[in-house]
Amino acid sequence: MMKADTSAMPRPDTRRHSAQYKRGATGSRAVPICTAVAGAVALLAACGGSSEDLATEQAALVAQGQQIFRFDAFGDEAQWTDTLRIHEVIRTAVDPVTALSVGLKVDAEALPAAVVQGIQNGSVDLKSPATTVTLLKLNAVVGLKGTVETVNGVETLTRVGITCALCHSTVDNSFAPGIGKRLDGWPNRDLNPGAIIALSPALDAATKVALNSWGAGKFDPRHNVDGLSKPVVIPPAYGLDGIHRITFTGDGEDLAYWNRYVAVAEMGGQGSVSEPRLNLTIKNGTQDLVSAKLPALQAYQLTLKAPTPPAGSFDAVASARGKQIFEGAGKCVTCHSGSAFTDANTRLHPVADSMAEPESPSYASRSATKQYRTSPLKGVWQHAPYFHDGSAATLQDVVQTYNTRQSLGLSAPDMADLVQYLKSL
Repeated sequence: MMKADTSAMPRPDTRRHSAQYKRGATGSRAVPICTAVAGAVALLAACGGSSEDLATEQAALVAQGQQIFRFDAFGDEAQWTDTLRIHEVIRTAVDPVTALSVGLKVDAEALPAAVVQGIQNGSVDLKSPATTVTLLKLNAVVGLKGTVETVNGVETLTRVGITCALCHSTVDNSFAPGIGKRLDGWPNRDLNPGAIIALSPALDAATKVALNSWGAGKFDPRHNVDGLSKPVVIPPAYGLDGIHRITFTGDGEDLAYWNRYVAVAEMGGQGSVSEPRLNLTIKNGTQDLVSAKLPALQAYQLTLKAPTPPAGSFDAVASARGKQIFEGAGKCVTCHSGSAFTDANTRLHPVADSMAEPESPSYASRSATKQYRTSPLKGVWQHAPYFHDGSAATLQDVVQTYNTRQSLGLSAPDMADLVQYLKSL
């Protein structure tokens, strides 16, 4: 059952679109950072560094990575401000109600008490773009980094960029829908990246039509490279520790590979990326604002654990029966193996193994490997819809698809039990 499941992992899939359509002349490919960090730790230990020293250094690296993940735009303001002019749209037409409607989130913990009280009593105008500018000044809009200056006595958004958190964080809605505490690593399946990018006054009508066709929770990380338009769901950025193939198609060997690609090719960050298998080289600007940040960014991401299912969200007795089906008649464990429920570290799978194929254009055909990896299943309850293209709305749909296409012969009760097990992971 669920052989080579491409449903659970792109954003991220990981991950963001910069509407960057140019190619540069040179670039560099990310080195295996996990190996480099492990080597450094071993060297420090050999030189007499204590375990406490190493733990302190690691904690500092993780804290630095959290700041990068949440607030570093890698200089991509050049793309979002100078090229796309998104700041003009935000400061004149995007009020908080509109921002929330396209899936942007607000970090409640970044809001001063006066702002919280104003939202609660209605004195803060949530239908004014000026309020959005204020939220950006407070660093309260998840994934957006704004520069706010006083121009002619008015606080004015003069530059804006995006961060990793735009697509790969959400909030717990503890204050109000779309407003709450950050949940880093959770894919923002409410976000409509295409619609946001399409607000740019710099894009032509045909490009805007393509971007607006993507829909909420989806993004095409190859669109700016090959010009095609076939989005995939934004993937989670949690539960990746120990997994070496972290994209739908397993293009890279570690998170740093995809983080570099995302930062440069999608976000428009200042730096370079090269992928010989795609004959792709992109170089933005004259500075490298990406490479030095990759170790800390990866260190933080690897601390993000898959969320446990909420209490009462699944039937424990049925889940126990479903586990037996998962490991037996469903044949799921043949690919979703080990503690991470994936064989991604040892092999990739042909296109025919994906339950979303055949599709046109094939997402795998646009990748470096031309194959798919088996998606991890920890936290799979959290990030519907499923399959890389989001074509299965629920876990029930996933199980039914496999049962039909793989001729598994599972009964309706068997499938129901299997769903309960998947909800428990």
